[in-house]
Amino acid sequence: MHLNARIRRPRILIAVATAVAAVLAVALILALTVTTYDHTSPRAARGKASGSVAGNVDCRKAKCVALTFDGGPSLTTPRLLDILKQEDLHATFFVQGKGHIAKYPEILRRISEEEHEIGNHTWNHEDLTDIDVDDARQELTRTQGAIEKITGTRPILMRPPEGRTNRTVAKICRDLGLAQVLWSVTAKDYETTDSALITKRVLDQTHRDGIILLHDLHKGTVPAVPGIIKALKRRGYTIVTVSQLLAPAKPQPGMVYRP
Repeated sequence: MHLNARIRRPRILIAVATAVAAVLAVALILALTVTTYDHTSPRAARGKASGSVAGNVDCRKAKCVALTFDGGPSLTTPRLLDILKQEDLHATFFVQGKGHIAKYPEILRRISEEEHEIGNHTWNHEDLTDIDVDDARQELTRTQGAIEKITGTRPILMRPPEGRTNRTVAKICRDLGLAQVLWSVTAKDYETTDSALITKRVLDQTHRDGIILLHDLHKGTVPAVPGIIKALKRRGYTIVTVSQLLAPAKPQPGMVYRP
């Protein structure tokens, strides 16, 4: 065997071993940061529950999809509420504290009075996985207190900003009685004002038991809602809140619900 060949083989083996180690390290990191909190789907949660469903919608039988809005209330929210009232529909609003609840308490009060579901979307829209535990808890407790002061009710649902969560966030939520709600449909309406594009993105991604994420504060979103509702109804969907989608299961504090 030539000297060069003898040298080359150990180098190849070292390179392979290094690559394998890197892949295993990435897999370990992903396992620790992504999959170590409890999570389930709306369908699975319903399947494990028993009992009757309050109201006239049973998503065990109906073809349901949950409609949710993040980041409000804002000046565009009243128009959205008008649309939902006209369609006799209820949605879930994950509201934010700074610049929203604090600025438009009367709009939040209207959301509550018209019997929409209200969830917690933190005070400053901080990534809860990237701040101190005490700060993360404060992001949620401050918002809980503000919502209760205005509506008389403390939320049982929250949506982590950017969908980022982990075991620590799950524990905080469990302590505060908050279930975490992610989504299966996003129109990325924060990057476009094109209502037709927003509508297309929603319809392309929607399936039974899905959760639609929209933002009522962006310019193109509210104008897209009537068309989205009309098309979903035409396709046989029943539009519900998150809690209706889960029923007869009850949202479990700390649990992450994602379709």
